[in-house]
Amino acid sequence: MRSSRRSRIAIDAATASTEQLLTGNSRGGRWKGPLFQGLLLLCILIAVTMLLAVLLQALVEGWPRLDWNLVRNMPSSLDTSASGMNSALWGTIYVMAGLIVTVVPIGVSAAIYLEEFADKTKWYVRFIELNVQNLAAVPSIVFGILGLAFIVRGPLNLGFVAYAASLTLALLVLPTIILAARESIRSVPSTIRQASMGLGATRWRTIWHQVLPAAVPGIVTGTILAISRAIGETAPLLLVGATVFVTYAPDGFFEGSYTVLPVQIFNWAVRPQEEFRILAFAGIILLMVVLLSMNSIAIWIRNKFTKEW
Repeated sequence: MRSSRRSRIAIDAATASTEQLLTGNSRGGRWKGPLFQGLLLLCILIAVTMLLAVLLQALVEGWPRLDWNLVRNMPSSLDTSASGMNSALWGTIYVMAGLIVTVVPIGVSAAIYLEEFADKTKWYVRFIELNVQNLAAVPSIVFGILGLAFIVRGPLNLGFVAYAASLTLALLVLPTIILAARESIRSVPSTIRQASMGLGATRWRTIWHQVLPAAVPGIVTGTILAISRAIGETAPLLLVGATVFVTYAPDGFFEGSYTVLPVQIFNWAVRPQEEFRILAFAGIILLMVVLLSMNSIAIWIRNKFTKEW
């Protein structure tokens, strides 16, 4: 309790000092604060403007093919007017479902161990933390090569199936989820743990019934970022079997060929015909709809568990 109070006093003092420096009566403070805020707003404006420009171009160019045929029909190279993305849509759903059910339990469990149980003085704990931080910056194509070597072939030998893509993407986004989950668990006030164990609860019950529910918003935020990155990946999936032209939906997680929306969009975008370029723009809008739908569910879960301390 005393350490928490000291931390709050230190934070308030630092906040007041920063505000005084930015908005103080000194000759420099009169213009530094507004200038810094203006630069931040300018950066946000540029980012949002570029994003809206790209989305608007995709919407305008792909509008002629934004119909139910795009969702219901399979890809076709002969009849572009009826060509769709049904196989890529189902392949994306299979890959993302396999990714979520695999990476979230592993990532959260690793975060709980590293934050609540691991002995920070041990060399192997420091080694794990160092590798988690470093793996977050590794290019995605490297994970595609690892997936081809160890998941599609090698020890697991799953073959070119949808779940092999899920495991490959799990390797890619696992560091992001671990880091986000650790920060969320660390942000839960220590008084919650002390009160729970003071009433006789074990350490595990305290984590399961008190810490984790309070950390759900941050964990879900990290999951949203991870899924948003994974759903747009193309290069690693090409190495693990996401073929560029599939005219049927996957038979399951462990059988049948598959493709995903980014690969199908890439396949249409590189073709010289105008009809395929329109299909590629329409596919971008469909990919954005799928992404926003998944993120909306995750945001609803985050808001449901958000608590004020």
